[in-house]
Amino acid sequence: MTTATGYAPNRTLPLRVEFVRQFKRRRTLGMFALLLALPWVLVIAFQIGPQSSAQGQSALRMSDLATQSGLNFAAFVLSVSASFLLVVAVALFCGDTVASEANWSSLRYLLAAPIPRDRLLRQKLIVALGYSAAAVIVLPLMGLLAGTLAFGWDDITVPGTGETIPAFDVLPRFGIVIGYALVSQLVVAALAFLVSTMTDSPLGAVGGAVGLWIVCTILQAVEALGVLREFLPTFWNNAWTDALVPELDWSGMAKGASVSVTYAAILIAIAFRRFRHKDVTS
Repeated sequence: MTTATGYAPNRTLPLRVEFVRQFKRRRTLGMFALLLALPWVLVIAFQIGPQSSAQGQSALRMSDLATQSGLNFAAFVLSVSASFLLVVAVALFCGDTVASEANWSSLRYLLAAPIPRDRLLRQKLIVALGYSAAAVIVLPLMGLLAGTLAFGWDDITVPGTGETIPAFDVLPRFGIVIGYALVSQLVVAALAFLVSTMTDSPLGAVGGAVGLWIVCTILQAVEALGVLREFLPTFWNNAWTDALVPELDWSGMAKGASVSVTYAAILIAIAFRRFRHKDVTS
C-alpha cells in the first residue's frame, strides 16, 4: 500500500489548530466567562448580604471565614465549585471532543484525511485536558484576586480550629491545592472522554459523566458502605483542605491522587482500545 507524496501521519491535526478551533467555540468562551465571573458574583453576595457572626463554632466554617482574607475567599470559592461547577467544566471540555465531531458528521472525514485514530484521540485529549486544566486553575486564581481586592491580604484562618497561618507561608501550599484539584478532576475528564467515543451526542457525553459523578457523590454519603467508599473518586474530592492546616498532611491527598490516576488511566485506555476498532459512520 502506497501513501501520498508528502503525507506524514505525525503532522496531521496539529495541536495549535485544535487549540484554536476549540477556543473559538461558544461553549469554551461561555464557560471561561462563567468561571471568571463567579468569584466577583460571590464577592458582591458577601458585600450586600448580612455579615455572619465571628463568634461560636459557626464562625469556624469555611463560608463564615471567606471574608477574613483573600486566601480564605479563594479557598471558599474552590470548595463550593470543585464538586459541581468544575466537574461540569471538565466534562464539557472532554466530553465534547469526539462526540461533537460525530454530531457534525465530520469525524469520518477527519479519519479519511487520513488522521490515524490514535493520533486523533491523543490530540483531542491533550487539548481537552489543556482547557480543563486552565479552567481548574483560573477559578481559584481569580478567587484569590477578587478576595484580596475585596477583603485584603491577610493571614489565612483555618476552618474548624480557628488557627492562623501566615499568608506568605501558605501561598506555596495554595499551589498544592490547585495541583490536587487538577488531579482529582482527571476521573471526570477520562470518563467524559470515554463516553464521548461511544456516542454521537455531545450533551449525552457531558451529562453521562456528570451523572455518574453525582451517583458517586450519593454513594459516598452511604456510611453502610464502610471502607468501600474510599474507592470512590468523590470521597477524596476535598482532601486538598489538608494542605491548608498548620501541619501539612499528605495522606489523604496521596490516596485521592492514586485513586484518581488509576481510574483515569483505565478509562482512557478503554477509550483508545474501543475507538481503535469502532466502525465510524458519522
